[in-house]
Amino acid sequence: MNFPIAFEVGSYEILLHTILESASYFIGFRYFLYLRKKQGDTINTSNRIWILIACIFGSLAGSRLLGGLEDISGLQAAINKPQYFYQNKTVLGGLLGGLVVVELVKKIIKEKHSSGDLITYPFILALIIGRIGCFSMGIYEETYGEPTSFPWGMDLGDGLSRHPVCLYEIAFLGFLWMSLVQLEKKYILADGARFKIFMIAYLSFRLLLDFIKPHYTFNIGLSTIQIASLFGLFYYAYDIIHPRQLLERTRWETIHSSTSDERIATQR
Repeated sequence: MNFPIAFEVGSYEILLHTILESASYFIGFRYFLYLRKKQGDTINTSNRIWILIACIFGSLAGSRLLGGLEDISGLQAAINKPQYFYQNKTVLGGLLGGLVVVELVKKIIKEKHSSGDLITYPFILALIIGRIGCFSMGIYEETYGEPTSFPWGMDLGDGLSRHPVCLYEIAFLGFLWMSLVQLEKKYILADGARFKIFMIAYLSFRLLLDFIKPHYTFNIGLSTIQIASLFGLFYYAYDIIHPRQLLERTRWETIHSSTSDERIATQR
């Protein structure tokens, strides 16, 4: 396999990454609209639009900000600092930036319901598609791993056997998706629990994943991504310490309760 993977269209060469990055946004949003129509939405349309706008701009800002801070030496050497921030981006920064801005906007519009549950599965799908695109770039985008002697190491374009961290992330996201589906078959989740579980799991994964990725490391032995992951986990500390609060009750309890209510109503 030759990296980066590209297609020739006439005299032009189009990177697979470019195609899949655009596809991830489109398919993810279409899936969100499908779920909203199928499952309904506890948030009215006007507030949902404001939340989506906040999510888009918060994600863009957070992605570029954290992306620019990933390599401090590169930032210091950059002549045009704004351009450097614009050219660098990271998914984790987009997640955290979107989270912060959405929560601020929800306070302004006085929206009390969780806005993340409905977007969780579409985001996982979009992220999987996007990571396939990142993998197609090999070492030509900073989403590759350290050299490894493991048998599944891959030559991503520089002749070295490296951890295919994009494939690790795709596998993790697929496992997380299936786990959430199975969890929701057994439990009724509290409002916002689906998104919280996703965030806690993804932040934990990125914290660990960066140990096998080349990156700028601070004196404390952690990268910018890892420090941001720790801040995100600190934000969800209460939910991590008290995981049972994320589960309202089991499906069996719901069915049993409904049956009891029907019996009482019949007796009356």
